[in-house]
Amino acid sequence: MRLDVVSLAPESFAPLLSLGVIGRSFTAGIAALHLHNPRDHATDRYRKVDDEPYGGGAGMVLKPEPVFAAFEAIPCQGRRRVLLMSPQGKPLHQTDLQRWAGGYEQLVLLCGHYEGFDERIRSLADEEVSIGDFVLTGGELPAATIINGVVRLLPGTVGTAASLEEESHSSLLLEHPHFTRPAEFRGMEVPAILRSGDHGAIARWRFEQQQERTLQRRPDLHARWIQEQGSAAAVNSRPQEAERPGWKTEPASEAQREDSMQLRIGNGYDIHRLVSGRPLILGGQRLEHPAGLGLDGHSDADVLVHALMDALLGALGLGDIGRYFPPDDPRWKGADSLELLERVMELIRERGWDVVNVDAVVVAERPKLRPHIAAMQAAIASRLGVEPDRVGVKATTNERLDATGREEGIACHAVALLQRP
Repeated sequence: MRLDVVSLAPESFAPLLSLGVIGRSFTAGIAALHLHNPRDHATDRYRKVDDEPYGGGAGMVLKPEPVFAAFEAIPCQGRRRVLLMSPQGKPLHQTDLQRWAGGYEQLVLLCGHYEGFDERIRSLADEEVSIGDFVLTGGELPAATIINGVVRLLPGTVGTAASLEEESHSSLLLEHPHFTRPAEFRGMEVPAILRSGDHGAIARWRFEQQQERTLQRRPDLHARWIQEQGSAAAVNSRPQEAERPGWKTEPASEAQREDSMQLRIGNGYDIHRLVSGRPLILGGQRLEHPAGLGLDGHSDADVLVHALMDALLGALGLGDIGRYFPPDDPRWKGADSLELLERVMELIRERGWDVVNVDAVVVAERPKLRPHIAAMQAAIASRLGVEPDRVGVKATTNERLDATGREEGIACHAVALLQRP
């Protein structure tokens, strides 16, 4: 593949020529990199490539003449695609890299610079590409990213082609965890199944891990994967629903699914210990315990919000909050549970459901919660995206019975009702 880059900073691409398998690919002739500086095509004595924008404004704009001249000097080789690096472009996906690597013999990458480029330069491009919702000083880093991503997919670059098929984003799912020797390191062990020698079980475990990891880390990708796989994949992704011997079931029609699955109910429960030296946060409100106690936990330990999250997840059979916010993950250390609730709601909405109402009962001997309930309802409702009257929060005691009655902890029971919009 021939790669042509139009850039005012061609020296920034030099590292690619010595970068591991990418560099070896250029050395082996699998890919060829050609750099073109618009400044070499400037016609004035100062080799000027930028100018002030019409209409005024801050910064300088890349002129069209030297860019067009540099582009038109590039020889055309077979099937060609011209890509313009732009923060206004379509977000880059792995499927784009695969499409370009497999469908074209030449890629031309146009890199902007300064405040922007003359609008007429867009006419040269077949596609505009962005690597994220942020702005850089130029298009060189995005172009280098595309070159790296495309060249590694070319036949002969990576030794094992199968490794390209199983990696993250190749099928929307993130890649499964990898382990190597030693089997135990600082108390962390390689899963026994990977040492079992049962390749069928290993393949199933890896596929389950891909789904679990994608659901936890990138619920947006998981939702797209479920949508692409269709209803059959959605069923197969739940191993507990494996077909029973001697039973034959027919999948429900779309009409049947719509009729029977308009409403879903979920229950949630959580309890946290009361300890000294910790804040007492319930429903996003910081309270004062008469004995100076607070709730123990990895996050802010808001037992009310945790129970509500479990109820929401349970309504759709998505497990509990430990699945998405593991207590051993440093990302959730001291996390605001209301922010975690927002993440759960993103997951609920991605699956096409809305909250009808939620109801919770907090079991605590002290402090008195009644003065704070309206604020709790308002804070929770804002994160759920519903009116406060759809959020029920009640408080009770256990009459000095069991752990909550002895003030060893605070518990919460919650129910959530979801509907399809």
